[in-house]
Amino acid sequence: MRKRRRTATATMPLTMARLTLASWETILRRSMLIASGTCPPAEYRRMVREKFQAMQSAGLAAAMGRSNAAILSPFVRRSRANAKRLRRK
Repeated sequence: MRKRRRTATATMPLTMARLTLASWETILRRSMLIASGTCPPAEYRRMVREKFQAMQSAGLAAAMGRSNAAILSPFVRRSRANAKRLRRK
């Protein structure tokens, strides 16, 4: 079986779509927690910490001259993980 090669043109739109969908879901679920008054203090701290960590990883990838998709991947990973985690609450 032949492996398919990913191209930069196919990777970036897919990365952006994944980021958009996961971000929307995460924002919606966190907003519902906040609106219902059930958002724990740890979730507020997590919101700030995860963005700082993603910015560090993305900055490092940019400094190393990686692709746009690689620069966005820390945000995609964290937003998808958050959406999955928040679905269980």
